[in-house]
Amino acid sequence: MRVHLVNPSDISFGIGVITPRWLYVLAAATPREYGDPVITDETLELLDVSKIEPGDIVGIGIHTANVLRGLAVGRLARERGAWVVFGGIHATLFPEEALELGGAHAVVKGDGDVVWRKALADCVKGTPEKIYDGGRVSAEKFSKARWELMPEKAYMWASVQTVRGCPKHCSFCSVWRTDGQEARQRASDPVLEEIVELRRMGYRFIALADDNFYPVTITDIALARRQGNQAKVDELTATRNERFELMERMALLPDDMIFFTQITMEAAEDVEFLAAMRKARIKGALVGVEAVTAEGLKTVFKDFNASGDALAEQLQVFRKNGVHVLGSFIFGLSSDRQSTFEATVELAKKADLTFAQFVMMTPFPGTVDFNKWEKSEDGSKKVEGIPITRYWLIPSDKRPKLYTPHPTMSHEEIRQRTQGVWDDFYSFKEVWKRAKCVKSLKSRLAFVFISKLYRQMYANTGITTDSARRKKANNMARMLAKPLQSFFQAKPMPELQVPGGVTPMAKFSIIGQ
Repeated sequence: MRVHLVNPSDISFGIGVITPRWLYVLAAATPREYGDPVITDETLELLDVSKIEPGDIVGIGIHTANVLRGLAVGRLARERGAWVVFGGIHATLFPEEALELGGAHAVVKGDGDVVWRKALADCVKGTPEKIYDGGRVSAEKFSKARWELMPEKAYMWASVQTVRGCPKHCSFCSVWRTDGQEARQRASDPVLEEIVELRRMGYRFIALADDNFYPVTITDIALARRQGNQAKVDELTATRNERFELMERMALLPDDMIFFTQITMEAAEDVEFLAAMRKARIKGALVGVEAVTAEGLKTVFKDFNASGDALAEQLQVFRKNGVHVLGSFIFGLSSDRQSTFEATVELAKKADLTFAQFVMMTPFPGTVDFNKWEKSEDGSKKVEGIPITRYWLIPSDKRPKLYTPHPTMSHEEIRQRTQGVWDDFYSFKEVWKRAKCVKSLKSRLAFVFISKLYRQMYANTGITTDSARRKKANNMARMLAKPLQSFFQAKPMPELQVPGGVTPMAKFSIIGQ
């Protein structure tokens, strides 16, 4: 009996950009008595079903974007006589789909770090339960990934998680509902141990794969203090202290290491935090801007962000403090007009964003937007017999790009204008301008290639409705990825040790002022 772990994908670029961390976390949660799991990441290569034998256990992780392929993999595995177990955010939200359409014997909801062991044991006994609820495990129970099982030179970036959960409540995001609004933050020791292990292997670019790397704002602490809630002040301050301790220890790592993470716009108000990020070489961050107007921000429950010129100035703060921003914007909001597209790309340029992504409004399961949209539908809209509210089950070439009517624009107009924004922001002229953020000619050329690769992977494959263009974009992405691989590789450091503890700094002078 062997354990297989599969990350499904119907798009393969040959080389992965960021490691699918869950594969190696679940491998670590697999008891050694079952042997090393057989890991398949289909973004690298398709699953070889001939290697699955009767009695094997196949774990499949799915999110909304790869559901269709994941369900197909599950059926293939069950046909081979294997026990099939689904997990992941989509299986947590819709376990019945895996059971009814994916050949699943069991579904793991929530975190798999602990409950995966029981699911495996029950499959071995031949008595799996249909549902295992892993809940939200505490940070000290997070499994450290088994990176030694990763294929050599398969990915550009490695990934390490430092915190799960986000205190915000954005209408388009499901994280705060599935992972919770409490920051479950790992201690610095296990985080540093994983980072050092990866650097020993030659990975110097690492994504801190967090829901929100900035879980406590200075405003949060100041508010708790004004409310006279000292227990809350102490709790939030302790969480903030741990962030600074982690970053101070990261600063002791080899100086060729570069980190990227995801944070909220409010971090721009916290110059001490940004200074610590810079010292720790966290040189990039995905920041959810979403909309450039006050009306748009209110639509997505994100009116804590600034808008207009104030928004551009706030984004510039990151760059001035050494943090490059990947800004994320949403099109198709009810407040959007034709002028919104041009205003968005101009703001992205004015704010000096290093990268940007422009996505069309999609009601993702588990979000406020999805629940509102689902209630508004009467079930009559179907594509090939599938209700539009289960759009992820519709073949990708027949799936609509937008799902809710817009008061002033057609779906096709929004799609075309979104594509136009990508074309503008990632034109060679604009990319070369932004390439000034690096110094050497080699680095500038790499920046151009990376920008073009990003556009191919996330714009042409995600927005186009033309299957031929989509295939061409996939092939172009594969061609761009290969020469970039060497840029991200580094000489292994097998003797590298985990940095020791640090002396706490006086770093909270601005809180409460």
